Amino acid sequence: MTLIVPTLRWERPLWRDGAARIAGVDEVGVAPTSGAVVAAAVIMPPNCHRIDGVRDSKTMTAIQRERLAPVIRRRAVAVGVGAASVADIDRLNIYHATHLAMRRAIGRLGGHDHVLVDGLRIAEFEAAVGPYTAIVDGDARVYSIACASVVAKVVRDRMMAKLATRYPEYGWERNQGYATREHRDAIREHGLTPHHRSSWQALQTLMAGDQLGLFDEPPAVAAERSADAVGAVAGGPDDDVAHASEPPVTPDVMELGRGVEQAFAEIG
Repeated sequence: MTLIVPTLRWERPLWRDGAARIAGVDEVGVAPTSGAVVAAAVIMPPNCHRIDGVRDSKTMTAIQRERLAPVIRRRAVAVGVGAASVADIDRLNIYHATHLAMRRAIGRLGGHDHVLVDGLRIAEFEAAVGPYTAIVDGDARVYSIACASVVAKVVRDRMMAKLATRYPEYGWERNQGYATREHRDAIREHGLTPHHRSSWQALQTLMAGDQLGLFDEPPAVAAERSADAVGAVAGGPDDDVAHASEPPVTPDVMELGRGVEQAFAEIG
């Protein structure tokens, strides 16, 4: 398979028009059944040269990501990391919680001129973050978004590894909360933790003992069901997102913030 190398095609016109602080934004952790969803926002210097090896984090090994994340942080003008907790996900749904994490990441940049975000247009996003461009497969095609995908992945993986020391039965240091067989077997044996997304139908099916449920479907069927589920919550441009506003600062939000800051601080 030929790997796609991200380019500066989207950043360069904005730099020429005088927008110096272009933030690439991406998220990690939409699909797992446990743990927060984490987003990163990265501003690279105008007219910068690409860091060799940076691409969509999903196409990189853990060793490659760990090696390049500190380089990205050193070369970036600004990096912001934000997260939405399991409580946020269960309260809002994963679609709105993901965008909450993105807004939190962007809010930590100290200002920006334009945002480049992976995916489709997002309802009410411009009102929250200002001018932005949505690019399908942006994590593979757009350099600053690819940088954000690497940072977000490294931060989330480190957060899950720390949680694994508290809940060693689930193998989170290996599966990062995804529904691997090891993780599913652990849920069947030990039940759910406060860090599982208990509102998810897949977990409810598993806990009900339905062995023909979502986790045990052929991969192609499960992928199709997952895509349908995301589409069902995505809504359109008129989708009501008022309930996705910033939640009050509670102890779990404070703990999540400390976890993100600690994982991010360890980069480099």
